Amino acid sequence: MPRNKNGVSRRNVLKVTGGATAGLAVTGFANAKPSDRVRVNIGYTGESGRRAALDAASVVHHDFSFDAVTLEVPKRAITALEQRSEVRYVEEDGTMHAYAQTLPWGVDRVDADAAHDSGYTGSGADIAIIDTGIDASHPDLDNNLGSGTSYVGSSWDDDNGHGTHCAGIAAAEDNGQGVVGVAPEATLHAVKVLNSNGSGSYSDIAAGVEYVANQGWDVGSMSLGGSSGSSALKDAVSYAYDNGVFLATAAGNSGPCSNCVGYPAVYSECVAISSTNDSDGLSYFSSTGPEVELAAPGSSIYSTYYGDSYDTLSGTSMACPHVAGAAGILMGQLGYSNTGARSRLNNTAENLGLSSNQQGNGLLDVYSAI
Repeated sequence: MPRNKNGVSRRNVLKVTGGATAGLAVTGFANAKPSDRVRVNIGYTGESGRRAALDAASVVHHDFSFDAVTLEVPKRAITALEQRSEVRYVEEDGTMHAYAQTLPWGVDRVDADAAHDSGYTGSGADIAIIDTGIDASHPDLDNNLGSGTSYVGSSWDDDNGHGTHCAGIAAAEDNGQGVVGVAPEATLHAVKVLNSNGSGSYSDIAAGVEYVANQGWDVGSMSLGGSSGSSALKDAVSYAYDNGVFLATAAGNSGPCSNCVGYPAVYSECVAISSTNDSDGLSYFSSTGPEVELAAPGSSIYSTYYGDSYDTLSGTSMACPHVAGAAGILMGQLGYSNTGARSRLNNTAENLGLSSNQQGNGLLDVYSAI
């Protein structure tokens, strides 16, 4: 919006100042009817400008220390005020509003909001985001952050954005701003195994999975993968699964294709998750195959991002933390084991009419699961 030299928008300024008739009287208006008054901000120069403004006022709301006042004045007084050389501006006292919290379409589609309304928010759950880290200062995540570790540097703070985006999908706070996640009262833990370019070694990822198991956390969310496997990583997911960790994993973004689920999602210990769009179709990029167990929203997902910001991303990476959040609710709040939560999510999934290679047992349905 165009602004004048004082930074005031043209839409709100009643008229740009600059008149030269400094002695024009503005008295005699204070007794105007309430319906004829308007609330304005007036900036002035010197005591004569202040006095001129106050003389026109029916009500004084603010008398600022920075040479401005907020007043109620009769509408007919405005012209006289704005023509005075010692009056810098006269603007209508407009309104601003709090930034509203957004319910992302994916959280809505899997009925997580209905679960929240029934009191199921993931309280008591520990969800590890095995990724690029988490932005520790993000206002939609900071109160839910627990601990973390890094295998690609000294800090688990996010320097890529991907991990923070996934964290918000799983468990962004229900705080009236930004977005809300599937499990908004779960505790998030950052396990940084991918560097600022989004890449990491098999061994670092295996170490991260082992770390999650050794901490006794409920869920490990892995929005990562590759086209070939690793014995060390297979051993790590087996170790974690045997120690009670629910492993949510992205199926991969190799679509359109068939039988192309990536690693580690192909491992039997992992829940492979495909991606859907807002029309309940398979996302064009989603990998498919017999290993797919569940589908979840992954196209154009709005969530938290590093640098205390928000962004819209697409991928099975975005589908994965929807399931991670749901598993957190079942395990942390309802006492399910990792195997019990897995069975429950599969048994309550919504059939979208897609093939089993595309949707597995169906679309995640959080409310039905609880």
